[in-house]
Amino acid sequence: MRHAMIMAGGSGTRLWPMSRQAVPKQLLRFVEGRSLLSIAADRIRTLVPEANRYVCAGEAYRALIRADIPWIDDAHVLGEPVGRDTVNAVAFGAAITARRDPDAVFAVLTSDHLIAPQAEFERAMDLGFRLVEADPSRLVTFAITPTFPATGFGYVERGDPVPGFDGAFCAKRFVEKPDRARAEEYLASGGFGWNSGMFVFSARTVLDALERFKPETAAGMREIAAAWGTPNARVTVERVYPTLPKISVDYALMEPASKDRELSVCVVPMSVEWRDVGSWPSYAETLAPDADGNRTNAHAVHVGSRRVAALSDDPSHVIATIGLEDVIVVRTKDATLVVRADLAEKVKDVAGLVPPELR
Repeated sequence: MRHAMIMAGGSGTRLWPMSRQAVPKQLLRFVEGRSLLSIAADRIRTLVPEANRYVCAGEAYRALIRADIPWIDDAHVLGEPVGRDTVNAVAFGAAITARRDPDAVFAVLTSDHLIAPQAEFERAMDLGFRLVEADPSRLVTFAITPTFPATGFGYVERGDPVPGFDGAFCAKRFVEKPDRARAEEYLASGGFGWNSGMFVFSARTVLDALERFKPETAAGMREIAAAWGTPNARVTVERVYPTLPKISVDYALMEPASKDRELSVCVVPMSVEWRDVGSWPSYAETLAPDADGNRTNAHAVHVGSRRVAALSDDPSHVIATIGLEDVIVVRTKDATLVVRADLAEKVKDVAGLVPPELR
């Protein structure tokens, strides 16, 4: 049976001061009045039955998640007491879906992205499901067709086609964040895609692979799964989860799997507009520009300013600028950020300097 889990962890510090510890970026309703998590949840509505959809996120956000996604109940929120990177979120989803359905095939999805068109997303995901349903030893990743030589994304190189599955390929290799020259080479070759962070797996295959590649995680998940659905479930998660090794799914699972004779790593190219809403410049791109390239989600007036992003969480507040260029202004009720657009990555450093009660 098909299942899906949305990973909704992360603190979103590059989107401070709107993204806070109390309400992180994936729960901010700042994309046409909706959160990134609710958009991601709608994205899978035709692919997986409602009863088989999960969200893995910080336990502290359980109530916010349930308020944001009307169909979800407590049993389908996999609450992490602390973040332990993506392989443990994936293993958590695998352990719980396998306990319920030993033949579970599940998609791992992100809550950080805007993806369009929906039809292409659904086509690629359905192909991923069919690949694993036909052969549970397959681990499927999705490669976004690149549009520029990005140096901030990982890449996947396509190998030979998978027989019988048009549009699917063996994964030849994974490359983490190449320099500009290599990124230009990958783009020109046409054989590489951006690593999307989305996957389709057999839950049992993931757990068996982790027994070999990350036995500490596998052991912890066996304990969590055994307690799931009992009065000891929450206390078991709170005791075991913080002890798990912190590592990404790419390093802990996908890379060793690509060298393992018992497993087959496949890649499905996905030709979509894929926007990682992880920084203020990327968020600003979701807003329509005026004639001078200025963008806003509220009220803004500009005199002689160009390419200014003026952002607020209060639709009645007015931001005014004079003679600015390539600047981002973010205003909330208790904090204001002004940053050159080319230095927006440093916002996370500023967030770390803010008093804890204002983070």
